[in-house]
Amino acid sequence: MLGIQHYDTFLLACIALNLTPGLDTFYILARSGREGHVVGLGAALGINAGCVVHTLAAVLGLSAILMTSATAFTALKYLGAAYLVWIGLRMLLGRQAMHAPATTRGHGFAAAFRQGLLTNVLNPKVALFYLAFLPQFVTLQAPRAQLGLLVLGLSFIGTGLCWSLVLALLGSRIHRLLQRRPRIGVWMDRVCGGVLLGFGLKLALQRPQ
Repeated sequence: MLGIQHYDTFLLACIALNLTPGLDTFYILARSGREGHVVGLGAALGINAGCVVHTLAAVLGLSAILMTSATAFTALKYLGAAYLVWIGLRMLLGRQAMHAPATTRGHGFAAAFRQGLLTNVLNPKVALFYLAFLPQFVTLQAPRAQLGLLVLGLSFIGTGLCWSLVLALLGSRIHRLLQRRPRIGVWMDRVCGGVLLGFGLKLALQRPQ
């Protein structure tokens, strides 16, 4: 009824994709490392909440707009790129005293969740990925193919959430190190900001496939 096929292969692909380092991995480690595993958990939940949005969009067919409309793709692309560049520049250019505590000012669980959510939702490449990846494992002519797509999307999110939680816990060890050596945190902010800035510029140059 759902039309799902090769589910075991799908799960293996999900695990491999989630283990591949990318923006999500980097963001969770950065937030957890700077502010502890609770904030890292907020980043992980925010990113996976964004994946829920993309899954629902793919199921409802809204992501197809990004495939067919250059205007829609361009608008969302530049919005997401601008957001990443803004975060990156704040971390890259922010001045923090070496004796300051490792906790980032004005941040926290809610901010990490919100930024993780927006970073994921505003990336059209993620929407296009869901649209291209999920249908490969569903017979679209099945009576309840949309429900099958939803099951696959939630399965992908489940594997991703497990890995995200692991990353948040690993990042907390970095946090303890930063508490002992605040100067490392200053350099970490610079590196994190540079990488996020790079991701934003790369997204701005991305063209629809």
